[in-house]
Amino acid sequence: MSTLASSFTLPNGQVIPNRIAKSAMSEAMGTVDNRVTPELVRLYERWGAGGVGLLVTGNVMVDRHALGEPGNVVLEDERDLDFLGAWARGAQAHGAKVWMQLNHPGRQCPKGLNRETVSPSAVPFKKQMQSLFATPRALTGDEIEGIVARFGRAAGVAEKAGFDGVQIHGAHGYLVAQFLSPHTNQRDDAWGGSPEKRRRFVLEVLKAIRANTSPEFAVGIKINSADFQRGGFTEEESLGVMEALAEAGINLIEISGGTYESPAMTGVKASTRAREAYFLEFADIVRARIPGVPLMVTGGFRTHAGMAAALDSGTLDFVGIARLMAVEPDVPKRLLAGQDPVQVVRPIKTGIKPVDEMAIMEVSWYTRQLKKMGQGKDPKPGESPKKVFLLTVLDSIRGTRKVQRLRAAAG
Repeated sequence: MSTLASSFTLPNGQVIPNRIAKSAMSEAMGTVDNRVTPELVRLYERWGAGGVGLLVTGNVMVDRHALGEPGNVVLEDERDLDFLGAWARGAQAHGAKVWMQLNHPGRQCPKGLNRETVSPSAVPFKKQMQSLFATPRALTGDEIEGIVARFGRAAGVAEKAGFDGVQIHGAHGYLVAQFLSPHTNQRDDAWGGSPEKRRRFVLEVLKAIRANTSPEFAVGIKINSADFQRGGFTEEESLGVMEALAEAGINLIEISGGTYESPAMTGVKASTRAREAYFLEFADIVRARIPGVPLMVTGGFRTHAGMAAALDSGTLDFVGIARLMAVEPDVPKRLLAGQDPVQVVRPIKTGIKPVDEMAIMEVSWYTRQLKKMGQGKDPKPGESPKKVFLLTVLDSIRGTRKVQRLRAAAG
């Protein structure tokens, strides 16, 4: 039997039926007031039926006043327990485990979507992105502790709803990553000023989640190998964070990289073609430094042979695939049978240079494919990127206006 088809037991005892994991992609398929929809359930039922071992949801926000985009699901309390339970059961129906990714956007959300944006420090985006993203306000110490508590409460509700675990989104420039990076965290208090203080936030989040869940409930994290920005989060700092997380009892680390300002996570940066995936060399270093922690690498895998070789080398324990699952939802069955994917993940280019240089276009195009599957349709691998970009802009404007109207009505 191929290593790809073998089960894996996490340190907390949870058994994942095979080594293929669907990495998080933002679905933006919640209601205007941020609740689970039948479309989300249908999407995860389809993915679960495709043979995947682990499904990680797109980012679920822990604060309805801090959305990353219109259509985010928000988890603050138990009011939607039945809907959340349907989501979990749909994903698990064919044996897959399902983890909810928990997130807070910090400064990384479109202008006008929230009343304000917050971050560890009031650091603006680079000039060409300032029309899309506002300069944030620096968080107070009490606000930071409040956000930590929100992560813990959300995880407790996720377990009660039937999810098998949660993943902390600590990558791609969102709030956890903002605390970790010296570029966006320029504080000189207990939450910043040194690598040890910058990592305090994520360790407190992990502690809060553990305090609200059982030992059998899995807790993982997606974390950058680096930000690929001058003055940003480095590989050496990333290793230090991972060591601290491993010591604190993290169950799985997914390695990624980049931010929306420097989007390595979308493939805009060159992959390591010899070994397919983008972050395998860094995973080698992590494995040598922290041999006991399970690892997942996402991004760049294209063939069964490439995935099997990476697993057989011992560098990682799970192959993460994301965009491929958006255009070929049953690809795990082919891979587990030793076959290559039918579809090929390709760069999404509109021909509009400023748009193509940002991660937003890639994310938007693939999100549209997820929405098609949520409606019971098949994805369209050949859909025009320029058309999707225009539709995405219109949808974002409409969605933001709906959120603003709802907010105004609520006072």
